[in-house]
Amino acid sequence: MKSVDLATFIKTYDIRGLVDGQLTPEVCQALGSAFARVIAEPDGHGQIVLGHDMRDSSPALATAFADGVRAMGLDVIAIGLCATDVLYYASGTLRCPGAMITASHNPAAYNGIKLCRSEAVPLEMATGLALVRDLAQWLLDRAHIHPLSVASPELVTGALRHQEVLGDYAAYLHGLVDLDGSRPLRVVVDAGNGMAGLSAPAVLGGTPALEMIGLYLDLDGTFPNHEANPLDPANLVDLQAAVLAHQADLGLAFDGDADRCFVVDEQGIAVTASAITALVAAREIEKEVAAGVPAGEVRVVHNSITSRAVPETVAQLGGRAVMAKVGHSYIKASMAEHDAVFGGEHSGHYYFRDFWRADTGMLAALHVLAALGQQPDGSTMSSLAAPYDPYATSGEINSVVEDAVAALERVRGWASKVKPQPLVRDFDGVFVSSGDAGEGFWSVSVRASNTEPLLRLNVEAGDEDTMCGIRDAVLAVIVGTVSS
Repeated sequence: MKSVDLATFIKTYDIRGLVDGQLTPEVCQALGSAFARVIAEPDGHGQIVLGHDMRDSSPALATAFADGVRAMGLDVIAIGLCATDVLYYASGTLRCPGAMITASHNPAAYNGIKLCRSEAVPLEMATGLALVRDLAQWLLDRAHIHPLSVASPELVTGALRHQEVLGDYAAYLHGLVDLDGSRPLRVVVDAGNGMAGLSAPAVLGGTPALEMIGLYLDLDGTFPNHEANPLDPANLVDLQAAVLAHQADLGLAFDGDADRCFVVDEQGIAVTASAITALVAAREIEKEVAAGVPAGEVRVVHNSITSRAVPETVAQLGGRAVMAKVGHSYIKASMAEHDAVFGGEHSGHYYFRDFWRADTGMLAALHVLAALGQQPDGSTMSSLAAPYDPYATSGEINSVVEDAVAALERVRGWASKVKPQPLVRDFDGVFVSSGDAGEGFWSVSVRASNTEPLLRLNVEAGDEDTMCGIRDAVLAVIVGTVSS
């Protein structure tokens, strides 16, 4: 019998597979041993930290992964149920590699593993994940000849110990963002039955100025109420209704493993992730300047499809904005290269230098709460966000294409015929811009998906009519209904 083919579900950044037939306990054991042998042991670490989410399959998969690590003679620090950013916190403070058993926002039939080196440094194909995959594949193939036994005879099985970190994690976040002096706020938190149901009460529940109203806080990996993916507007409907019903100041939605956060204002309207990126960037720049760092030395990273408002906000405060490709590994690498204080993406991922450059939705949420809490009585979330959201945007529009390369070439051809001639740049796909902001400003980003036969289109403009016109023209070119 042929073993499972790991290449079918181990992707560029992490591992996501169906529980039945792909990500089995046997597979997790092999991956644990491979991770220990390829990453932890050569890096001089004698232990790894391991957490898991609330999916029904997660405890058994975590146990199997731990067995594989321990078979290599390394110890496992099990922190149990946790959000992914809690795992990153543990990897950072304990200074050891980490593994998180989660499929994030994927449906209940899936599970996965997020791996990192010591201090939450990401692990991807180019930095070791391919080696982990290949060694685990060898172990699995060998297991069909002999029972899976990967320990070397000279090695002693590593120890397993349990450690509670949630309280320390909450205290650490409050040390970064001080809510003392905040005016009273009422906030609705939709955990989507994901891990924010555990971490949100721990971080927000004991804050005197906050009245937290919980929505779907019960941990349930079957996601009985809605998918734990706030990027889909359909999954924000219940939160929007609850904000209005409770006359809340704002709402917060988290994905399944709670590393992403989305904000809804007091009117029940979703605030763009770009606006939150700009708001948090402004706070981080101001904090650095107050500590004596020249503004020109403060850098903020944003991906290629966040709003123009992000680099404009950074520039207005004297900081330096750095554009990176979409994806957490690109953001984290750029932050390390430029020693950036903060990074943000359109997908609701927010990265902080003070949090090992890792993404944490909860820390971003604290920044938003602190910013609103510092406003005078009567100020609203919508008025706070408005200056950071001055442009009309299309949102991300996905088109199925048979030949992404040809479709991108059609977009370049379209841009070459536009008058006056726009700026065209090959960066993370094709980026086309009218140039300086002002009346008639517009920009287009078209990039191919890394995992699906899709082109992703994002359009931004100074007004709604311009945005709609550019959007429709480029969509027609992408799908080939008009000639470029």
